Amino acid sequence: MTAPIVISGAASWNRIVLLDRLPEPVPHMQFALAEHETIGGTSAGKALGLVGLGHAVRLHTLIGADADGQRVRRLLEASGIDVDALPADATERHLNLMTAAGERVSLYLSTPGDPGTPASSGLVQAMADAPVLVLDLSERSRALIPTARAAGRPIWTDIHDYDGSAEFHRPFIEAADWIFMNADRIGDDPVPFMEECVRGGASVVVCTLGAQGAVAVDASLAVHRVAAVPVEVVDTNGAGDAFMSGVLDAHLAGLDLDAALEAGARHAATVLTTPHLHPSLDALLAASA
Repeated sequence: MTAPIVISGAASWNRIVLLDRLPEPVPHMQFALAEHETIGGTSAGKALGLVGLGHAVRLHTLIGADADGQRVRRLLEASGIDVDALPADATERHLNLMTAAGERVSLYLSTPGDPGTPASSGLVQAMADAPVLVLDLSERSRALIPTARAAGRPIWTDIHDYDGSAEFHRPFIEAADWIFMNADRIGDDPVPFMEECVRGGASVVVCTLGAQGAVAVDASLAVHRVAAVPVEVVDTNGAGDAFMSGVLDAHLAGLDLDAALEAGARHAATVLTTPHLHPSLDALLAASA
């Protein structure tokens, strides 16, 4: 059996509130259209997607001993994920204000502090054995970059809505072989920045464009595009993570970049049809209600 993919990053407990519009920055009252609670966190989303695609996954994350942390751990483990959790002072919690169009404001209600514990011997070995290492944005993941580089395995990262200048993201960009992002803050055309990342050492850079699909730049600076798969959207949370999971699955299966992008678009579409990070959570959350 292939060794587990190692993912480092956030897993959280989220309350999702659906509004007809995002709140204006003035005192006012609005009525919610709907609300629900579910697992959140970009790394949890990728782990759920990859396990659903048949991969073994070890998720290195920070989880508190509180009730929300117990929910997160239980659901992740029930999904088939090997949860490598460091004890934290609190479980990460978000309040996401959403619209039907996919607009989102994320309010961080609690954020666990990185205890600074060195990587365990088990994690170091798992990283050395893994086919791929996924380092998502977090203080914990940033501290693991030297260990990941020493492991000599391909590094994938997701810099989300990077604006081209934030210093926190720079070590991830410099370390990664594959970089994923979205175009929310990078400007009208993300391709020049993507080309800059390739010239800096990345093998492939992929930028998701929402309903417009995605664009990628490969090591030869060739530009690849894929359309989004039409689907009736229920919730956009986790679509980018699902896209990356689908691309990674296809890449490990030996598909070329164009085919991998198409696989990513198909996988993202499956997540758009559920209010959770992955369709497998529908039954698990219903059973735990």
